[in-house]
Amino acid sequence: MLATILGAGGPIGNELAKILVAKNARVRLVSRKPKLLEGTEVCAADLADREQTLQAVDGSDVVFLLAGLAYELAVWQALWPRIMANAIEACKRAPAKLVFFDNVYMYGKVQGPMTELTPDAPCSKKGAVRAAIATTLMDEVKAGNVSALIARAADFYGPNTKNGVPNVLVLENFAKGATASWLVNANVPHSLTFIPDAARGVATLAERDSAFNQVWHLPTAAEPPTGREFIEMAAAAFGVKPKYRVLSKPLLRVAGWFDPRVRESYEMLYQSAAPYVFDSTKFATEFGFAGTPYAEGIRIAAESYAR
Repeated sequence: MLATILGAGGPIGNELAKILVAKNARVRLVSRKPKLLEGTEVCAADLADREQTLQAVDGSDVVFLLAGLAYELAVWQALWPRIMANAIEACKRAPAKLVFFDNVYMYGKVQGPMTELTPDAPCSKKGAVRAAIATTLMDEVKAGNVSALIARAADFYGPNTKNGVPNVLVLENFAKGATASWLVNANVPHSLTFIPDAARGVATLAERDSAFNQVWHLPTAAEPPTGREFIEMAAAAFGVKPKYRVLSKPLLRVAGWFDPRVRESYEMLYQSAAPYVFDSTKFATEFGFAGTPYAEGIRIAAESYAR
């Protein structure tokens, strides 16, 4: 079996590649500048280019779309529809099954837990982009043009996860002996998907034909901690005091004047202001895995900084 990872090189792609290689799959890593991992092959391609994407996917049995674009609305609006269209067309021609790794931006503000049945109601411009490309993919599925599934994760954290918000705000700071930070409200529960669980989840889904043509939430531990509780567990793992500060919306608004990354993130702060509860019961029921407990995941992530 040839498994192709589009947008390889990130923490989930690297974990997924290891899992697939261990399962004796032939693994092709695709990105602009792919890095060869043990047991894999590489293919340099721009996923926004139709011909390059077709060549990268040619001969594949299953394709994982894990692309991560620059966190800029203009980039998302310009490139995500093109990348999704190219991936769908490439999988039609291969032919190959498509696994799309997605987030939860399209749900918008949700009262209660987010499930696979939560309707799309984006309240952000980035959420509207994610809703549109997910709809494009599932419309192709409903038309019988491609076999695909959408695998969604909550905000994520874990070992070797430089871009995970909890890693940046909490784990990295404690590793340096600095004060941790949390966004907007540290007193509401906030689900977090452990990176190795996300990789395990997409690999598991790809193996089962009956998992395709539907949406799945990747395994994420239930009973999410509040920001304060996450920080306390992280402090215990690092053996430091749980010192932290809460970054308020007014403060982040001002910071956005000087830092484009903060400015681009501002519209998503609603996810941190209220309870953010991600339900992966469907996966747990089907596959018997409910996600790594938070204390254990935080301990593993903390140990990765020592290495």
